[in-house]
Amino acid sequence: MTSTRGKQPPPDPPPDQEDEGGPLPRRKVLWVFAGVMLTMLLGALDQTIVSTALPTIVGELNGLEHLSWVVTAYMLAATVGMPIYGKAGDIFGRKVVFQFAILVFLLGSVLCGIAQDMTQLILFRALQGIGGGGLMISAQAIIADVVSARDRGRYMGFIGGVFGLASVAGPLLGGLFTDHLSWRWIFYINLPLGAAALLLTSIVLQLPRPSGPRPKLDYAGTLLLATASVCMVLVTSWGGTDYDWSSGVILGLGAGAVVAAALFVLAERHAAEPIIPLGLFKDREFVLTSLVGITVGIAMFSTVSYLPTFLQMVNGASATESGLRMLPMVAGMLTATITTGRLISRTGRYKIWPIVGTAVIMGGLTLLSRMDADTSYLYNSAAMLVLGLGVGMVMQNLVLIVQNSAPQRYLGTATSATNYFRQIGASFGIAVFGSIFVNRLNGEVAELPAGAGQQLQVRGGEAGLSSLTPDMLDRMPDQAQQFIVHAFADALPPIFLYGVPIVLAGFVLAFFIREKPLATTVGARTGAEDGGAGDSPKPATAPAAE
Repeated sequence: MTSTRGKQPPPDPPPDQEDEGGPLPRRKVLWVFAGVMLTMLLGALDQTIVSTALPTIVGELNGLEHLSWVVTAYMLAATVGMPIYGKAGDIFGRKVVFQFAILVFLLGSVLCGIAQDMTQLILFRALQGIGGGGLMISAQAIIADVVSARDRGRYMGFIGGVFGLASVAGPLLGGLFTDHLSWRWIFYINLPLGAAALLLTSIVLQLPRPSGPRPKLDYAGTLLLATASVCMVLVTSWGGTDYDWSSGVILGLGAGAVVAAALFVLAERHAAEPIIPLGLFKDREFVLTSLVGITVGIAMFSTVSYLPTFLQMVNGASATESGLRMLPMVAGMLTATITTGRLISRTGRYKIWPIVGTAVIMGGLTLLSRMDADTSYLYNSAAMLVLGLGVGMVMQNLVLIVQNSAPQRYLGTATSATNYFRQIGASFGIAVFGSIFVNRLNGEVAELPAGAGQQLQVRGGEAGLSSLTPDMLDRMPDQAQQFIVHAFADALPPIFLYGVPIVLAGFVLAFFIREKPLATTVGARTGAEDGGAGDSPKPATAPAAE
């Protein structure tokens, strides 16, 4: 039930207002939704547009061994920034935080476009990720501010549609720019979209602004959370590739992650306004959905990151063609997200979808792991379709479950925290799967034919896979070309099978999610009372009327 806390009940909604009792007229909700979706498209596009250009980028900038970092740097920075943006939105208001994230994202895009080596590109991708994390979190929290939980399932379906559109447009645009202009345009394309997003949100986005004394920001918690996150991903990225698992660097990073995590918990217990209130972990739904999100994040992002490499290096597809060949996965995600969102709004039942979705994801990963140089595109398409259907049943619905259970004053914080853990899983998965792939590939090419070795000669007389591009592979002698194609085909698909036991854990956890009635008014929820969500005192801020 909705807690009014002494306030007068809201007046009856006008005829054009949401039936569920939203405080904004329906036409304004739709305009806000349009502005938010444009910005979501901006962030989602950047997660997919890079994938088809990666083989060319790492070849031109001489860095196959750093391939995973082009993706991981963005994901890690976005992950670290998510809790900060969530808490900042709760304290300072979502509009100003939202627009700040857009500006940071656009600055990072410009710098990525002018990067001259892999080090610069990775650093600028991290800056871009800092903005990208704010786009996603602020957008999801804004939708929760203006749409009731019961009706939000239908809107979450459209959010999934934006990700589906980005999944289609991203690989296609990435391939087109790489084949016909330059890979640098995959970053420059963000500028007109970002300008349009800034303009639209400035005009239509009107939200209550917090007033009263500003609570003290949790600087210690923020720093410790960032430190622990970076250490965890560096361990998984460097371990077994740049450094031995038993090396001092890896052991030191592992110890740093453990120490930083422990200190973070201590800091949050004493923070006046913690970046992630420890009381959220008393909420069963928050904990379970976060854990399920980690498993799904590992499966989804690892697959999306490495499938284009298989399609280009094994199947001989161009960058553009590899984007087109991933359409079955996109179609599955889009269909499942919109369909389940509408069913949830209609029935109010949501628990079944994380259970069914994780089971379908396991089937898709198993099918993908059986691809090789001789499998048909029909088989590959079926495998991608199955995986897309599973992901579409789970991803956005986990956010809905958390928002329906979390206290209203921690809405942004809870949304960002569950996304944070999902992104940690994604960064972890991309790094680990990338390390496994590179090690397997190095093993496959250990007996490289002489002709292939000559074709891989690069600067300084060195030979290696770090400069191998699809175009270079096409120009190699047939014997050497076939050898390398089969090396990629044997090294890459089996890594998808490593995701099955991880998703299996999510499948089991999904059974323990409790299904609560979805709130039918904006600001209402069915979780614990506001005072019970955290160990810290209530913030001194309160919404101020526009």
